[in-house]
Amino acid sequence: MSAPALLHQIQRWIEIETPSHDPAAVATLARLVQADARAAGLTTQLQPLGDEVGPLLTVSNRAIGDERPGILVLAHLDTVHPVGSLARNPLRIEDDRVFGPGGFDMKAGACVALAALKNVSARQAHCLPIDMLFVPDEEIGSAKSRPLIENAARNARYALVGEPARAGGHCVTARKGIGALRMQVHGCAAHAGLQHHLGRNAIRELAHQVLALEAMTDYDQGVTLNVGRVEGGTGTNVVPDHAALAAEFRMPTQALAESVHARVMALEPCTPDVRLQIEAWLKRPPYEKTAASGDLLAQAQLHAAKAGFELQEAPMTGGASDGNFTAAMGVPTLDGLGVAGDGAHTAHEHFLVSSLGPRLAFWTSLLEHLS
Repeated sequence: MSAPALLHQIQRWIEIETPSHDPAAVATLARLVQADARAAGLTTQLQPLGDEVGPLLTVSNRAIGDERPGILVLAHLDTVHPVGSLARNPLRIEDDRVFGPGGFDMKAGACVALAALKNVSARQAHCLPIDMLFVPDEEIGSAKSRPLIENAARNARYALVGEPARAGGHCVTARKGIGALRMQVHGCAAHAGLQHHLGRNAIRELAHQVLALEAMTDYDQGVTLNVGRVEGGTGTNVVPDHAALAAEFRMPTQALAESVHARVMALEPCTPDVRLQIEAWLKRPPYEKTAASGDLLAQAQLHAAKAGFELQEAPMTGGASDGNFTAAMGVPTLDGLGVAGDGAHTAHEHFLVSSLGPRLAFWTSLLEHLS
């Protein structure tokens, strides 16, 4: 596929707005991608994941009966941009930059990876089987897709993720994990004027807990904890008997994830006669670099050089992806292999036209020769 044809296809994908919470919109794009893949002779399967998110699309060149561990390619069709963003931020090309909601993160990268899979299939190359998953809910945590991603990873020798390249075109070899927590404080209500002394202020207790949680942030270890939402009370004339917060924690290793989780669950109330109710869980496990993923990077760097660019690794990123799941399962994983650009999740999101040709050549070579 030529770079102009590839750009045209990406533009078609961008023109279909696909926010994560709009299952019908995501399904529309998934069906378009499915039809394109089928026309290229690839096997496809569209799997519904319930009413809350769109379907998950699998595209494969795996021959019938070929059960060898292969290459798992991960991409997502959903974006953070609500329907109507295209009207406010229209698809346009300015010099080398292509603007439009969701183009950089990650419709361009997904489209390039699919084009490479079609190239390899057309050549009938004797390569590892390739299974590509188009996830519908990555931007909201991939809760519905995770079982299918992990199932596919069980038969994968490598995992390649088409998320956007980092600054300078660098790829990703490690990502922090993400934990979530909810806390409810149960106090005792009382009239704020007549019987204030009988009350147990849940908001006051929550304030102590916010400070305790935020104090767990340790930049030296790469641990952050962010209380992002608080609520409580019914009126200023009532001592509140209930308050709640929601927070997340991010950390670079599984050991630190377990440590932070244990500290969160061990929190105790500072106020007498007040009860805490705490839930904490890991939404995405840490993606830690291993010797095997380092070897995969070395192979990818050779194919990048053949395609005319230098592939370097970015420092560990605090943002997570579906690559966290495969890496945590021990599958050598390389992420951030999408196109070059900037501004993910913003109105100035864009990718570079000049990166399409080299990235397509890179992906095609990598898929064809990984062994």
